[in-house]
Amino acid sequence: MLSVGFALVPAVLFLATLLLLDSFKLVRPRAVALAMSAGALAALACVPLHDLLMSAGLTPKVFSRYVAPMTEETAKAVFVIALVRRRKVGFLVDAAVQGFAIGCGFGLLENVFYLRAASHSTPLLWLVRGLGTAMLHGTATAILAMMARTAADRHPSSWIRAFVPGWLVAIVIHSTFNHFVLPPVALTLLLLTLLPLLTLVVFHYSEGATREWVTDGMDLDLGLLEVVLSEIFPSTRLGQYLEQLRQRFPGHVVADMYCLLRLELELAVQARALLMAREAGLVLPPDDDLRMSLKEIDYIQRSIGPTGMIALRPLNVTTHRDRWHKYLLQNSR
Repeated sequence: MLSVGFALVPAVLFLATLLLLDSFKLVRPRAVALAMSAGALAALACVPLHDLLMSAGLTPKVFSRYVAPMTEETAKAVFVIALVRRRKVGFLVDAAVQGFAIGCGFGLLENVFYLRAASHSTPLLWLVRGLGTAMLHGTATAILAMMARTAADRHPSSWIRAFVPGWLVAIVIHSTFNHFVLPPVALTLLLLTLLPLLTLVVFHYSEGATREWVTDGMDLDLGLLEVVLSEIFPSTRLGQYLEQLRQRFPGHVVADMYCLLRLELELAVQARALLMAREAGLVLPPDDDLRMSLKEIDYIQRSIGPTGMIALRPLNVTTHRDRWHKYLLQNSR
């Protein structure tokens, strides 16, 4: 039982710590369970692949130092890519939590395999695996997810520029650990100190950035929504821009553009209000008309068409974070 505790508990405790530190409750328990399951599936997928590669004549040292870091970080990165590309993460906070959950699921299942294969090993080995290897998987994937979240904002149209840098960093961290440049216990202590500390520092910074986005953005969105709904809107720069679009698009399409602008602003206000309530410890249910609003947005976007959506870019309608607003509100019940 002591070996099982050393092998499985530390990574789970750190994941629970991240969830407790997330004052906005950006990641729901169901999403954490899904991320851990994805990590476990990634570990399962690596088993036959590693057996095949080892049968090709690779030495254990070469495999451990260079091959396993690449295959394992690639397997874990698949779900990270899916989360970021589908806008299931909005900030570094939820990227860190879900990334660590993926790595945690991978490390836990890997340690279960080791427990079965080496059940008579000393508690020191399981201490190294639980505090070292399992934490390595979690923090490396958390760093990958945070880097991918940041790069995806800068390069929304290039998934290579968004994901490759974080993937390479995760591989380097993993490979460095597997080189055993220090004795196992010393390396475990170093890893246990540096990587979680780095994750917590970035996590703390992102909490502040999220709070600033919620509070400052709420005033801006409410003010803009008030202008959009007012009689003076046609005389504003936004209204004049929409009027100019009448020369290029039919009148009903421009009317849909105005409706989309209003609905997206209302959605952003709801999302910010939900996060403010969560930080205060309140449970704020979404608007009863949310489902209908989301369906209306999808219908309007199809009605406007790709060309019309490109024409709306100067108004910042349907930005990269709008899909995350929808995801946040849909999963708030």
